Amino acid sequence: MAGLSGALIGCGFFAVNQMHAWRDIEGAAIIAVCDRDPERLKIVGDQFGVTRRYTDAAELFAAETLDFVDIATTVGSHRPLVEMAAAHGVPVICQKPFAPTLADAKAMVKACADAGVPLMVHENFRWQSPIQAVRAVLDSGEIGTPFFGRISFRSGYDVFSGQPYLATGKRFIIEDLGIHILDIARFLLGDVSSLTARTKRINPAIAGEDVATILMDHAGGATSVVDCSYATKLAAEPFPETLIELDGSDGTIRLAQGYRLTVTGKSGTRVSDVSPRLLPWASRPWHNIQESVLAIQRHWVDCLASGQEPATSGADNLRTFALVEAAYAGAASREPVQIEALLR
Repeated sequence: MAGLSGALIGCGFFAVNQMHAWRDIEGAAIIAVCDRDPERLKIVGDQFGVTRRYTDAAELFAAETLDFVDIATTVGSHRPLVEMAAAHGVPVICQKPFAPTLADAKAMVKACADAGVPLMVHENFRWQSPIQAVRAVLDSGEIGTPFFGRISFRSGYDVFSGQPYLATGKRFIIEDLGIHILDIARFLLGDVSSLTARTKRINPAIAGEDVATILMDHAGGATSVVDCSYATKLAAEPFPETLIELDGSDGTIRLAQGYRLTVTGKSGTRVSDVSPRLLPWASRPWHNIQESVLAIQRHWVDCLASGQEPATSGADNLRTFALVEAAYAGAASREPVQIEALLR
């Protein structure tokens, strides 16, 4: 396969991980970077040896011949940038949260579909190796048919030091973190028919909610609880681990702190270590997420080469995004929310 030429738009906190991953992937390279902040543009451009730099996305698209664009900006700019990429016929990866509203997300999916342009949302949590290991056990049939799940992310980690803007939004944990945990629930147990949600704000210094508890009915019959917290102070800080409990007709799966996977099923009980690799450019405790960035970007390159739809395509992500909208609506109304009604 001839090498794919890509551009990165947005050179902020998380984009450095994406640039490291692109450097590790054969068959793709970032040939240009774009950011409205000249200082961020210089830092990332210098660090990764990218000399073609733009402060305006329209100039980037006009000047460069691209096989894809990786949009790593904040959420408010996603729709105009995705629509700009679609208008230029450029396949696009978009960082999460995909859009400010479900209506925006639907419009972005439609714009790319109408242009015949592949669209993938950078929904990387399901690509973490421990999560993939849980999915592999489910696929093996070892625990039979799952009927209950708990997908949990509880931490006291100070996420605001690296991303101070997170403290200012009226929406916080469901939009920023819960979207990942909800996507894991879909990945493991299938699409959701209805949900009930409750939220709290424990930290008085932030504008949004920092605790969320969501009860979901899955279309396949399973029930799950998704619980997220940035107000949970533990003896051993688990950040950024997602902990999982799954009960099936023939056994159970437990992904515990420290990446310890215990499976009790048809062939007995086995315990294994499913710790992620520590990539040369990664650092603890972020290495779990950093490895998943490499995995999802490699998946994107493979999909562009094969013509397959990405696992976290824009169309697929609408179903995860709908859960975010439903969770906020359900927390406000304190009533169950039907998911299909949001997707119409």
